[in-house]
Amino acid sequence: MKVLYFCEGFTDIRFVVGLSEICDLTMAVPAWEFRVSGLADRIAESGASIAVDAIQGRRPAFQVRSFLYLLHNIRKYDVVLSQEMVRGSLNATIAGALMGVPVVTYLGVAPVEYYRCRRERRQIGVVKAAAGEAFIRFAMNVSGRLATTAVGMGPYLRDVAAATSSRAAVGCYYGVDTKLFKPITRDERQALRRRHQLPEDQFIIFFSSRISHEKDPETVLHAAAKVRAEGLDAVLLNLGGGYKDFVKLADRLGLPDAARWIIGRPAVHPMHDLCDYFQAADVVIQSSLAEGAAFSTLEALAAGTPVIATDIGGMAVQLRGYAQLTPRRDVEAMAKAISWVAQHPAEARDQALKGSEYVSANWRREKAFGDLKDILTRASNGRAGRAERG
Repeated sequence: MKVLYFCEGFTDIRFVVGLSEICDLTMAVPAWEFRVSGLADRIAESGASIAVDAIQGRRPAFQVRSFLYLLHNIRKYDVVLSQEMVRGSLNATIAGALMGVPVVTYLGVAPVEYYRCRRERRQIGVVKAAAGEAFIRFAMNVSGRLATTAVGMGPYLRDVAAATSSRAAVGCYYGVDTKLFKPITRDERQALRRRHQLPEDQFIIFFSSRISHEKDPETVLHAAAKVRAEGLDAVLLNLGGGYKDFVKLADRLGLPDAARWIIGRPAVHPMHDLCDYFQAADVVIQSSLAEGAAFSTLEALAAGTPVIATDIGGMAVQLRGYAQLTPRRDVEAMAKAISWVAQHPAEARDQALKGSEYVSANWRREKAFGDLKDILTRASNGRAGRAERG
């Protein structure tokens, strides 16, 4: 099965490698983002068999050039897998309809909710916010109606996709590699802390999220400062390309002695060392203003590590009963949840281990790519059937 994975922005190496294992894969990507994201190097390191077509130009040049690229190349493929349901998928689904090639969209964020966070943070004005949301809704309506299948990452995003598509399905993105993300013993955890030069005797809060407009690092920072003031010897760890911004944010918020208890480090390879940090932590926190599927929380649960998350979006749907859920932007509630995990480690661990079973049953890597292969195959077979009837 020849598949074109059409990207409008950044994508995860774990998804790319897994996708290459179930099809003959070509990627069409924005040249600039492909280069600066490090994805080019990671594909080369992976040894995966993937052809890459890099399309030059930033918005709106990319929009025009990518549409022309699709018109000229789309018929080479049995099916197109298009990232999200906005700019890129608007092009892909229109080109697919014109050329008779099935297009499957894959929604990984809640586009309107994420965009509204920009206005909430005052990054955009009222006019731009209204115009941007109108375009997002227009693009989602077109791509939802024209796509052969609209896949949403998890049940929450499936429902978001279903608002504009009558053919919505649940996907698990790259899934969770349960061979890597698995529960370990206390001695093994201490060994990981020594290996990665993490504090061995302090309570480690791991906030693994990138720093972007839809995340809520402020609440995590204030909550961590609060539990420290109440006597918990805690440190807060952040990994990612924006870790320097995270450290600077703590300074801007005026948190006391922030340099002593905040640890910021560059991102590590997600297919190798990342699991160690989830296993080494006492608790993983995902605090957001809007959220789709929040894979970091699923990876934490798979590792048997307690999770605290904002009670919104996909986290509210997927984590209830397996994590401590707190109201949006509620510092007091998040601090209480941290204290509860610290004071009731056995209960918190039991809850996480139930979550580990849930992740293994519903989100493991093998299921994610097996389900996706079935969706792509059905879409491709539908095209073949139409061709035979024609």
